Amino acid sequence: MTTWLVTGGAGFIGGNFVLDAVARGIRVVNLDALTYAGNLDTLASLEGDARHVFVHGDIGDAALVGQLLAEHRPDAVVNFAAESHVDRSIDGPAAFVQTNVVGTLSLLEQSRDYWKSLDAPARDAFRFLHVSTDEVYGSLGETGKFTETTPYAPNSPYSASKAASDHLVRAFHHTYGLPVLTTNCSNNYGPYQFPEKLIPLIIARALRGEPLPVYGDGRNVRDWLYVGDHCAAIRRVLEAGQVGETYNVGGNAERENIEVVRTICHLLDARRPLADGRRRESLITFVADRPGHDRRYAIDASKIERELGWAPTMTFEQGIERTVDWYLDNQPWVERVLDGSYRLERIGQA
Repeated sequence: MTTWLVTGGAGFIGGNFVLDAVARGIRVVNLDALTYAGNLDTLASLEGDARHVFVHGDIGDAALVGQLLAEHRPDAVVNFAAESHVDRSIDGPAAFVQTNVVGTLSLLEQSRDYWKSLDAPARDAFRFLHVSTDEVYGSLGETGKFTETTPYAPNSPYSASKAASDHLVRAFHHTYGLPVLTTNCSNNYGPYQFPEKLIPLIIARALRGEPLPVYGDGRNVRDWLYVGDHCAAIRRVLEAGQVGETYNVGGNAERENIEVVRTICHLLDARRPLADGRRRESLITFVADRPGHDRRYAIDASKIERELGWAPTMTFEQGIERTVDWYLDNQPWVERVLDGSYRLERIGQA
């Protein structure tokens, strides 16, 4: 049976990836530190499933990672583990450097040593896949898209830490020969996303009839990628990606933030009207912009489409309806998440 060591597999994208992988017959050793955005409730359906081994721990714990690699002998390491929220990186950048840079370095070192210990066939088959973000490329104007050769120009502590981790991954390939792959994705959305990010935050606040904060003029543009499509892209890169290469993964769904918020308002008004009859668009409140807020991101995903045959299957309209319905149907999950320290408040004002 194929075995993957997945780091950060109790988070949003990692959790969706783990659920999908196990459903496909992959044995997953899931290492997660269970920081604020990690949630074992996401993986509740895997309880008692021998194909899923959960380990509470940090990618920076070299002894633990080395032990897991030696014990479970995975065919691949898939690294989702990261601090990922721009606003939190403004408030506390040190945690982002510790996990995203120092932690990734430690994981690379342990993976390199494990890979070197394998016999020739296993060495040839092994892969280290690093999941990253389009934010490393910086900000775009009104036209153009990020390609895999776009120079890095990160503008936030978060994106700077991810850029550093990307460079380390490439360096371990060129210096040590470690068979690495890197994916840089656009903004993900879908089930199990922690409600500090735009879409689940707006859903949660709109259901409560609370003000819906929109940064600046709301005209910032993001390319939206449904998390299930992203998981399929990662699998495809693992299966057929060329060692040492980077693949941009996008949803071909550019939307202004204000358009996304209004779409959610309309969907919720149709599905669950407010008791007082207000339209949720009336709750939209423009607030001071995020410090250093990138204006536009857009991904050119033609390389992965051309070379590996992957393309997104979910339109934004389909995906946002599915996402809204999931949150409506899974309010206990949301409420348990909100039982922690996060209360839908604004963070990252510098």
